[in-house]
Amino acid sequence: MATITFAPAIQRHVPVDEQDVEGSTVQDVLGHCIDHTPALRGYLLNDQGRLRPHVAVFVDGRLIRDRQTLSDPLTAASRVYVAQALSGG
Repeated sequence: MATITFAPAIQRHVPVDEQDVEGSTVQDVLGHCIDHTPALRGYLLNDQGRLRPHVAVFVDGRLIRDRQTLSDPLTAASRVYVAQALSGG
């Protein structure tokens, strides 16, 4: 099972604990978390189901490539980290 962790900055808006989740893609594990904590949907995803610009998802320390369909693959040992993306200038 992949382990998914949400950064403290996200947990200030939507309390959600670290979870071990079955799934072969980022979409699978985020979908599981959203099913169990529906408030995550509006915070993480836009109305097309794509990641909002202020959200960054890392799998095993690497930023995901597919922000639209969240198809980046996972292994049973993957660690998924969801954080607020930083912006500014």
